[in-house]
Amino acid sequence: MTAPTSSSPLRVAIVGAGPAGIYAGNILSNAVSELGPNRRVEIDLFESLPAPYGLIRYGVAPDHPRIKGIVNSLHEMLDAQAIGADRRVIRFLGNIEVGRDVSIDELQERYHAVILATGAIRDAALPIPGVDLPGSHGAADFVSWFDGHPDVPRTWPLADEQVAVIGNGNVALDVARILAKLPENLRSTEVPDNVLAGLEASAVTDVHVFGRRGPADIKFTPIELRELGEVAGVDLVLDDADFAGVDPAAAPSNQLKIMLRTLTAWRERPENRGSATGNRRRLHLHFWHAPVEITGSGRVEGIRFERTAANADGSVSGTGEYRDYPVTAVYRAVGYFGSPIVDVPFDARRGVVPNEGGRVDGIPGLYATGWIKRGPVGLIGHTKSDATETIAHLIEDAAAGRLTDPVEPADILDLLAEREVEVTTWDGWLDLDAHERALGAGHEHVRERVKVVPREEQVEISRAGVLAR
Repeated sequence: MTAPTSSSPLRVAIVGAGPAGIYAGNILSNAVSELGPNRRVEIDLFESLPAPYGLIRYGVAPDHPRIKGIVNSLHEMLDAQAIGADRRVIRFLGNIEVGRDVSIDELQERYHAVILATGAIRDAALPIPGVDLPGSHGAADFVSWFDGHPDVPRTWPLADEQVAVIGNGNVALDVARILAKLPENLRSTEVPDNVLAGLEASAVTDVHVFGRRGPADIKFTPIELRELGEVAGVDLVLDDADFAGVDPAAAPSNQLKIMLRTLTAWRERPENRGSATGNRRRLHLHFWHAPVEITGSGRVEGIRFERTAANADGSVSGTGEYRDYPVTAVYRAVGYFGSPIVDVPFDARRGVVPNEGGRVDGIPGLYATGWIKRGPVGLIGHTKSDATETIAHLIEDAAAGRLTDPVEPADILDLLAEREVEVTTWDGWLDLDAHERALGAGHEHVRERVKVVPREEQVEISRAGVLAR
């Protein structure tokens, strides 16, 4: 094994163009100078979807204004790195499924190092009876639908009046808010037209959000919680019994104090004091509820919970009191789970690629970052620190001569062209981005953008202008 000479670039493939992959590429482009003042790096950023940004584009509710700032930041990183005299520092290559269109072995033949940043997009399991009944949905599938993911059905069943959302995290809040929100209040967002049409036909009247722990253990952030309370035309209903013994002043963090004070203020709203508001929908927050069984004959007809209580060590346990709710749809928002990558070790229990500090176990030159490295926990800040650790180890290995020089000099695009893979590029994304913004500007309800949903249409728009140039 030999380190690349100062005259040859360090060539790195990153698999996944969400925040984890983009941060890794940006950090690597700045860190390569540690290998010498003349050292260059060439990074190919592979993405299975035609467009970049991963879960930021396809995993966050469209009414989150703060996400726009994250997208702008990621865009600036890629756009700045995409400018080079003879070759781009970071080259975005979309619509490529690693493990199908090209193998990990073929990447390792062409690059000094390969970084896996594939994230976690599947729903974590909820092992209770009835979880597979029709009407029981994974939150990840619903999020993919309302975000216009190209590989999911265009329609979603919204014929149920009473629905349950299981979970006490930000995804649960996103799901509950989209289910409860009046569709006219989503028209200004980038929600796809097919999704808006589905929400306009929705029969939902009551959305029940259930958490296994109490109000002092919520996993939201103050921003998400505040957004929930600002949903127009929706009553927010809480049970005073769930707040017995809860003291906002005793909360261990300022963030939690803010959220508990917010919940306390909401309990004084008219809908929680028996007054009619005339609102068309209600959003109920339930705490101390552990799901026991989804009930029904042939499809969801209800859900049973056991009431829980806090133990001295901070855990919770069942009280033996059970409650049934006559909901006819259930959304499971209990976390995400990673997916295996062909020819790469995988920890099926944790849903991650086994690694030490980002170095994949047993495969020199292969690294991991983001949720596929550490599991689906943490926010954007954790993704940056995660990438910093992985890149530090990659640079260390390069400096020590532990990376193998590529044995195949040909550009990966030659191989993909032979296999007739319709690759999308950064210039193609700029074309698609401009197209979506033009659709939004021309919409009867002027919007920042209207997402193009079908994969084949995204690819056609992305490649048309580039091929014509």
